[in-house]
Amino acid sequence: MINPADRLSLVQEYYFSRKLKEVAQMNAEGKDVISLAIGSPDMPPSKETIDALCQVAKMPDAHGYQPTMGTPELRNAIAGFYKRFYNVELDPAKEVLPLIGSKEGILHTTLAFVNPGEGVLVPNPGYPTYTSLSKILGARVINYDLKENDGWQPDFEQLERLAEENSDIRLLWTNYPNMPTGGRARRETYERLVEFGRKHDIVIVNDNPYSFILNDGEKLSILQIPGAKECCIELNSMSKSHNMPGWRVGMLLGCGKFVQWALKIKSNIDSGTFRGIQLAAAKAMDNADDWHREFNIGNYARRRRYAEEIMHILGCEFDHDQTGMFLWGRIPDKYTDCELLTERVLHEARVFITPGFIFGSNGARYIRISLCAKDEKFQQALERIAKMINHTS
Repeated sequence: MINPADRLSLVQEYYFSRKLKEVAQMNAEGKDVISLAIGSPDMPPSKETIDALCQVAKMPDAHGYQPTMGTPELRNAIAGFYKRFYNVELDPAKEVLPLIGSKEGILHTTLAFVNPGEGVLVPNPGYPTYTSLSKILGARVINYDLKENDGWQPDFEQLERLAEENSDIRLLWTNYPNMPTGGRARRETYERLVEFGRKHDIVIVNDNPYSFILNDGEKLSILQIPGAKECCIELNSMSKSHNMPGWRVGMLLGCGKFVQWALKIKSNIDSGTFRGIQLAAAKAMDNADDWHREFNIGNYARRRRYAEEIMHILGCEFDHDQTGMFLWGRIPDKYTDCELLTERVLHEARVFITPGFIFGSNGARYIRISLCAKDEKFQQALERIAKMINHTS
């Protein structure tokens, strides 16, 4: 009798993978579900990015294997991008590793730093892949709390206790601007994380794909903090900031030693991305400030107002100061858990929104609305949900 590996019993199929099959079935039945669940930008990359891809795709010599470490053009562009927007100096030859999306970086980083059985600090609530990949790779997941009354920032007294109780912790995952909560990046938080990592010899990995969304001010990176390269890695992605989720272009940034360790893993798992995608991504790094203001601020600000109206109609409370590609709201007390509300909205209003429990136990009283839908879809969703609420009131 053939059985799967034991590790499959440690995880479930990804929530969105399961739920999208249900939504697809509903659509096949003519129910026309509006999805406000997934953070997949629905707008195109810049014209210059697409033109660069098409130009390279026509070259007869551009279709062979590419360097696992990425082309020099892309590494140089990433370093220039970090200097331009974050004022962080990176050596493109040693401190930059292009990725096939930042999710790949979670895999490579865990394999490079964590032995089976060793500890990994994961935020609760947090991106589910931090937990699932850690479990698949045999790491021991140790949750640390993010709470609304702390602005969804780490509790450093708790982190110190966890470090004292678990001497084998190798990584701490952090994510600011925070997903799913919209908690803002704070320089003070980064400073304390760097101090914590250096004190306990723990690698701090900051996942930073949302710093351009609804942010026309300073972009923060943990690598701005003095001493960060001694103990920190930053992951970033072009999926959100450049409307390129399907292109799968991410990056791992840090000191040359850390990058080399990650490259050693990566080179045994995959090969370099198609040259056309790499050169087009390099071109996208040069997008004008006006492009970012139009797509990452103007469009999302308008959609955010629709999402706020939906939260109000559902009786949810939310922090107006949150940022990022989603709106995170606390559900009314009359619901015993968030999935009761999201399932009702899905099946009665035919609008798919995300229950917060999938991000951890601290998300059980919250829902999340994605801003990745056209204005007319938001208007329809608003009308459907208002009708649902009025029908039962």
